[in-house]
Amino acid sequence: MTALLHRARAFAGGLALLAALALVAALLVSGVPKLANGNTDAGLRADIAKLPHTARDLTFGSVRARFPLDPTADVVRDGPQRLDTYRAQLGAPLPELISDQWYTARVGPAGVRTSGDVAPFRGSCTPSLSVRTLTGADQAMRMVEGRPPASGGTVEATVARPAATAMKLRVGSTFTLTGSYGEIPVQVVGIFEQTDPGAPIWADMPLTQTACPNPDDGVTVRAGLLTDDAGLRFAAERTGDVVHEWRYRLAEERLSAPDVPALAAAVAAARREPPPRTVLTSGLETSLSRFTNEQSAVAALLAVVQAGVLATLLGLIALAAGLVVERRRAEFALIRARGGAAATIGGRLLGETLLVVPAAVLAGALAGALLPGRAPAHGWLPLLAVAAVATLTAPVLATVTQRHPTFAGRRQDLTRSRPSARRLVAEAFVVLLAALGVLLVRRRGLAASDGVDPYLVVVPVLLAVGVALIVLRLLPWPLRLAGRLTARARGAVPFLGLAGAGRGSPVHTAPLAVLVVAVATGVFTGTVAGSIADARDRATDQEVAGDALIVGAGFGADTARTLAAVPGVTAVAPLWVANGVALRSSGGGRAQGQVSVLVVDGPAVDRVLRDSGNSLRLPPALTRAGRSGDPVPALVSPDLAAPVGTEGAVDVQGTPYPFRVAAVAAEVAGLGVGAQRFVVLPAQALPVAAQPLQFNRFVVAGPDADPDALRRAGDAGQLAYRTSGLGQAPADYALPPTTVTTWQGRRASLEDSGVNRVLSFTFTAGAASAVLLALLAVAFAVLAGAPVRGATLSRLRTLGLSAGQGRRLLLYELVPLLTVALVAGGLVGVALPRLLGPALGLSGFTAGVPARDRIDPALVAAVLAVVMLAVAAALLVESAANRRMRLGEALRLGGEYG
Repeated sequence: MTALLHRARAFAGGLALLAALALVAALLVSGVPKLANGNTDAGLRADIAKLPHTARDLTFGSVRARFPLDPTADVVRDGPQRLDTYRAQLGAPLPELISDQWYTARVGPAGVRTSGDVAPFRGSCTPSLSVRTLTGADQAMRMVEGRPPASGGTVEATVARPAATAMKLRVGSTFTLTGSYGEIPVQVVGIFEQTDPGAPIWADMPLTQTACPNPDDGVTVRAGLLTDDAGLRFAAERTGDVVHEWRYRLAEERLSAPDVPALAAAVAAARREPPPRTVLTSGLETSLSRFTNEQSAVAALLAVVQAGVLATLLGLIALAAGLVVERRRAEFALIRARGGAAATIGGRLLGETLLVVPAAVLAGALAGALLPGRAPAHGWLPLLAVAAVATLTAPVLATVTQRHPTFAGRRQDLTRSRPSARRLVAEAFVVLLAALGVLLVRRRGLAASDGVDPYLVVVPVLLAVGVALIVLRLLPWPLRLAGRLTARARGAVPFLGLAGAGRGSPVHTAPLAVLVVAVATGVFTGTVAGSIADARDRATDQEVAGDALIVGAGFGADTARTLAAVPGVTAVAPLWVANGVALRSSGGGRAQGQVSVLVVDGPAVDRVLRDSGNSLRLPPALTRAGRSGDPVPALVSPDLAAPVGTEGAVDVQGTPYPFRVAAVAAEVAGLGVGAQRFVVLPAQALPVAAQPLQFNRFVVAGPDADPDALRRAGDAGQLAYRTSGLGQAPADYALPPTTVTTWQGRRASLEDSGVNRVLSFTFTAGAASAVLLALLAVAFAVLAGAPVRGATLSRLRTLGLSAGQGRRLLLYELVPLLTVALVAGGLVGVALPRLLGPALGLSGFTAGVPARDRIDPALVAAVLAVVMLAVAAALLVESAANRRMRLGEALRLGGEYG
């Protein structure tokens, strides 16, 4: 044991390097999946939290029938108790994931008509009301007028203050609900305020604006009133219309990604087999299915990046093990000369690595355990693999190299290094595996139904290794040619440097192959990130069409001027958008289906698009069009170009306008993503109609404009529009809210949904790891050739070589190899998204816009920066190695120094 410790101390540098790489690899395989799982769970919870209650909650609604629902039980009295019964019948893990539950029994609004002492809304249409009981409502409100209901011969109810204001209800007001079998009077006995109007308990009874049964009557409101059990029973018996609902809220904070398959199965089972005479209402399955698809795509992408980084790390571990063996070659040869077996040498080295490597792997695992997130299942398997590789590589290499020892010194400065037949066959096999893997990935995809295929995930790594082998096998030929040319020039430094680079020695090949893999991983990550970012930018350009989009039901004539007066606004343009418009052939012929119509002020929209930097533009035929007797020039989608031909007609606010096809485009700003059948008309070219064109959208340029100020200006415009039509100002609750969507806000939302946090983490981790590991590979390339260069420099310095010329010698030797490796890795990284194609599944992260391959100029600059950093790192490592070497010692030891 003492001898083992002495040897470990004597060669502490190589063992410490192995231990450091093992620690980093262990941290990678334990910490990265944990962080990724944490981000995945956070994305899932954020998605569920943003869903409306109709989608995230599980609601069992009774099949509408004459009261009582169950002749053998009093459902009104028994309903709250059934909450726990129905919850216990749900499949795992649903019962444990439910945070709140409510029971509601209601009469109306569906199937019930309202009449009586209720103020009509705009027009002649009365509000649509319902009366209900709701468990837990008494703890979530406070009475501000009147008293709680105590129904006797009539139904007594309380109403929320906003609803009372909207319908002009007060304590003592009465109205009648008429159902399938009769009518029942309802008296308002109290007005309450909701403690938290946004609480989930009130999600089923909001005050909403809705259209009247007859659209000509205008719009009305829908609201719910609270009554007691006796009142609900009385209303149900008299009207014959009652609905019972048992609603369960999912606690998103308890969710994790592994729960999704079982959760989706449980929801599907509850939909197939609900409690008797009920039906399940929920959109949770759709959201879970979408999340599962996104998670599969991002898991495959993360696995590709992680495989590249891990392969680079394992390659560095192998290089470090090779350096350890090479530095001790003379020691091992002496052991063999004294009769020691090759296995004995391997055993001695195994004992040394066992002293440090397992402890380093354990330290990396413990550091990974401290990171936030959810630990992966079977996370010990990758750690065991890292420990085995880091511990056994050096002993195995030592054993193999000493099976046939040579006791004479080896020449490492030969002009030609001939690879063995076995090596050529192995390299050809790697290239063949990479080519077959690309074909399989394009055919089958990366993500399988039961997880990620390990072989397909490492295909990018195999492709990078294959390209590295081919390039580094061919590279010596042009370098030798350049060396012959420099031999005729004055000065020995270029010739010696290029001669060293052109030998094709494995000392150079292995580190630079690792460098190619690292660079390919980083460039692949950057290319995919750039493609996704570009697609998201284009999606946002289509949806917002400026720096901000203002949407309402209609705006007055002065709205554009009001918006232009908002500080920060540089340009304003009006739009009118309508869906489901009938498309007719020219001359008002037969209909050719429905289309979306976008009417734009051509010059104004063009100015907004230009000022906001939008990537989309309107064709000159629309921006320069003016009024004439000819059909209006129009831009149509490719799906309409063939059916329409050259001319068609659409209705705009009741007026038919013939148009001629002047341009065809698949994308247009202002209609959003996914529009396939659309017609865009220039407002300035439309003939003057009997009624002025009323716009329902505005786009503005000005990234610094205050969204609240834009919203206030939009509300004022809507008020002016409503006032002009009614002759009087409507109440605040009658106005639909003006929505303002900023470009920055919409763009940020695309990165904040689903598993995009994992995607961002993948890109960041991949890029940072690639840069760090690329620099480490360069350092290994320098250290691998340091003994030979040390001896060469020692001899040349005796002939008058200066220190500056020595540094230039290193540059001439390494810069061609580094440049070629970086270029080869960069080309592989750029080509991978094209080769893998749809197997990456990037469309799920781009809001429906197809991702196109895009090389970000910043990525090119980053590669150049890595080249410069690599050269600087090479010089620093060489200088550090040279400081440890003495001239006479290097000559005496033949270039071997530790």
